[in-house]
Amino acid sequence: MIYVVGLDVGSTYTKAIALDGDRKVVGTAVRRTGFKLAQASEAVFEDLLANSGLERSDVTYVGATGYGRYTVPYRHTQITELTAHAQAAVHLFPDTRTILDIGGQDIKAIKVDGEGRVKAFRLNDKCAAGTGAFLEKTARYLGLTTEDIGPYALRATSPRTISSVCAVFAESEVINHLSNGVPAEDIMMGAMISLGGRAIQLMRRVGLEPGYMLTGGMTRNEAMVTALEQALGAPFHVAPNGLGQLNGAYGAAFLGLRRVEKLLAQGQPIPPTAAQQGLAEGTPAVRRWSAMAATRRRFEPCSTGECPVTPAVPIVFHKTKSAPAAADPERADA
Repeated sequence: MIYVVGLDVGSTYTKAIALDGDRKVVGTAVRRTGFKLAQASEAVFEDLLANSGLERSDVTYVGATGYGRYTVPYRHTQITELTAHAQAAVHLFPDTRTILDIGGQDIKAIKVDGEGRVKAFRLNDKCAAGTGAFLEKTARYLGLTTEDIGPYALRATSPRTISSVCAVFAESEVINHLSNGVPAEDIMMGAMISLGGRAIQLMRRVGLEPGYMLTGGMTRNEAMVTALEQALGAPFHVAPNGLGQLNGAYGAAFLGLRRVEKLLAQGQPIPPTAAQQGLAEGTPAVRRWSAMAATRRRFEPCSTGECPVTPAVPIVFHKTKSAPAAADPERADA
């Protein structure tokens, strides 16, 4: 049996999912990323194996996505976030044409075609007040846990919106509302309405096309989904059983499975992992944080989004002779 794992190493959470050869989910895992990305990916992989009852030797292929995808040493391929989200969304809901992904540190609006190819995208260009991290920070200030945000906000009777697009100024607004006696649930729901309005504006910039899907951790927040649908005036597709938060990881696994099927059909072997390539013959692994890593191949030029791991070629900086010192003006005529 083929088992493929997809990992999404995000700024706030690292997600993992395992699919079998029939594209059925056999296990999932979620952990906070922290500041040690490689350790987070290893820990969530161990959680995934425990939750799915698999051994490492059972896993045929690993696809990694997210901004920390290059830090996963056991990956076979790295996939851009946009491609992973687009492919997963259209696979789960074939009529999807516009995707809104609310992450911890950014918001992405993605327009796709019927094949799951990215036609246009936009990222939020404002401060963190437009991301999920701001909602979590507001909740902590109000003494709430992340899980309590949705049910608590639904109790609001007169939501107070947060007008500031800067996280610092927005926090000041929250404090002012509290000092004026505004109920905490009205503040929390107001923050969601404000975030939802900015997110819909981002979607308009890529061009609204019916077939809307919401992905990211906010899919677990009923109040946030309600605020977004009211701002859009239309319903969102939300993957069941918590898969909305794992959409990127699902896309990485889905594309990884397609690649495995193609390799097997062509009679080709499964390629080695990044660690096996990078550490061969004692070559140290290159620490890469993004697509703009110090390699000669600066970008990921694969049109399908399925990018096989290739060993990094470090840039060689050649020493140049320094310019001669300026002549002493007093000796210029000597």
